[in-house]
Amino acid sequence: MALDIKCAGIVIKPGGSKLKDVYKKVKKAFEKEGIKTLIDRSSAEIIGEKEGESFDEMCKKCDILVSLGGDGTLISVTRRSYEYHKPVLGINLGTLGFLTDIQPDSIEEFVKKLKKGEYRIDTRMMIEVSILGKKEKIVSFNDVVITRPAVSKMIHIDTFIEDSLLNSYYGDGLIISTPTGSTAYNLSAGGPVVYPFSDDFILTPICPHSLTQRPLVLPADFDIKVTTKSKSALIIIDGQDMYEFTPNDIVTVKKAAVGAKLIHRKERNYFDVLREKLNWGK
Repeated sequence: MALDIKCAGIVIKPGGSKLKDVYKKVKKAFEKEGIKTLIDRSSAEIIGEKEGESFDEMCKKCDILVSLGGDGTLISVTRRSYEYHKPVLGINLGTLGFLTDIQPDSIEEFVKKLKKGEYRIDTRMMIEVSILGKKEKIVSFNDVVITRPAVSKMIHIDTFIEDSLLNSYYGDGLIISTPTGSTAYNLSAGGPVVYPFSDDFILTPICPHSLTQRPLVLPADFDIKVTTKSKSALIIIDGQDMYEFTPNDIVTVKKAAVGAKLIHRKERNYFDVLREKLNWGK
């Protein structure tokens, strides 16, 4: 079922001061189809625009959000807007573009299709992270990384499934990834590529001290608990936010109640994307 899109909220990547012309092009394309646009205050300041909304107000008022940047910008927008559950359209101004498949020179054509309902919305699994004793619940799009605070030290991590010990990891850390995040840090660490519309956790050790440690794929209906025997550790969410983790903490990782909604071209094919971005067969 197509959305009744009356307003689009635009977010520009940090440091994107040279994107004013792209912003104007995107704004014009939406307004040409009768869709109002808003820009969040931080993005407005980046490109020297005077009028901008707070991010939360923009999310409340708009039907979709538009990310101008790379995959990292889209992930940030999706995480920040999670409680509003608004679909996000990514316009690719980055280098990789696993998630942001609309190019700036095709935005006018795509907005016409958007208005006609000729698009699709993909739902991607997200992770909810909680640290015992801390009220804040954190959402992750790609991955949760438990790692050492210093290069010269290794970290000891215990993982539990339904209160039963699953594995003890000793090395540089552990990646707990979503299927979407399987092509991010997980892939670099030797983990498997997992179809992004499945519901799974991928656990991949980072430079383990034992050659017997291997990546593991688990169904997402499990809750994973993580503790550490090391004096201190770090939890890094999507490479964007960092939290301290001590032996007194219990970290719970589970599937978030609602997935992220990404707007894509109807003809987009995931396996075509894999071949293109990973240069398979070349």
